[in-house]
Amino acid sequence: MTASRRETPVGGTPAHAARTLVTIARSPGAAGPVPAILATPQPDGAVRCAVCAHRCLVRPGRTGICGVRENQDGTLLATAYGRVVAQALDPIEKKPLFHVAPGSTAWSIATPGCPFHCTFCQNWEIAQGPRLGLDLETRELSPKAVVREALQAGAGSVAYTYVEPTVFLEFALDTGRLARAAGLRNLWITDGYATREAIGLLADVIDAANVDLKSFDDAFYRRLCGARLAPVLDAIVALREAGIWLEITTLVIPGRNDDEPQLRAIAGWIARTLGPETPWHVSRFRPAFQLLDVPSTPTATLVRAAEIGREAGLAHVYVGNAPELGLEDTRCAGCGELLIERQAYQVRSRLDAHGRCPSCLRPLAGTGLEGGTR
Repeated sequence: MTASRRETPVGGTPAHAARTLVTIARSPGAAGPVPAILATPQPDGAVRCAVCAHRCLVRPGRTGICGVRENQDGTLLATAYGRVVAQALDPIEKKPLFHVAPGSTAWSIATPGCPFHCTFCQNWEIAQGPRLGLDLETRELSPKAVVREALQAGAGSVAYTYVEPTVFLEFALDTGRLARAAGLRNLWITDGYATREAIGLLADVIDAANVDLKSFDDAFYRRLCGARLAPVLDAIVALREAGIWLEITTLVIPGRNDDEPQLRAIAGWIARTLGPETPWHVSRFRPAFQLLDVPSTPTATLVRAAEIGREAGLAHVYVGNAPELGLEDTRCAGCGELLIERQAYQVRSRLDAHGRCPSCLRPLAGTGLEGGTR
């Protein structure tokens, strides 16, 4: 995930209860461990996983870095399949996705596991639970059940979120295909560590993604996340090339990634590589997990970050987790007209029925914007 951002499951920390995972053969529509995709067996019984950029070589009896892809007798199993550890009906703006069906709701799901080990993770219990040996209470759900519950809740989308969804890729793909057939959008809320092979599979399923671009410093990724920067940049480009609508989030952490040269590097890369109408969400950090001694991001830093984004040519820069600043409204990239007002997840859209500015008729960049607020 994106367990590093402000988005957390409704209801707080999940209860922990002892649970035994039994390997079962999956019948259509059932939950349970399944053979992992993008897995290449090796002559010595190990398996190379190509789902995330770690590309773990998983030896018999071991798991990958994510903690939920296990080599059992030379077969790599996706043990998180259908093991839902968090679910909630969220405003789509909470993802945050501001240019996708404004005012609609998303049925958000997560399983345990994550390829990142962020020291500032807000959802660390469920994201890092498998690696830390925590007993997580999960609910076994089939893809059919997820879609049924999303429809019953009145959601317009299914969001794969709270942890890095690449770890439950098989479950997300099966759910996503059913969700799309039922008229629901699919949202990918991610740290951006999926491989190009995985993104190729997601291309026909995912409608929109928000990617955490945590820093523009590889040392930051190595020290604080247990990952690298280059694969994240490559995945972002691959998602854009796949035709998936993209928004980018940067959690601004005091003393870690809040210096102006770094913020300018991020904003400039977004503008040059993804285009000036790509939304950039700069979000306030609050103390979490192993960074409890780091203070919350000062409002002045957030305001300056937004200014840096605009100076880089970005038309849509938003400040998250700081509602007192009132910097979450959307304005037309052409004439500056106020198009969408947001306050505490209350949304009012002034877009016309075609998703355009009512003053200059310039279309707002995004997807699902026709027809106004949902």
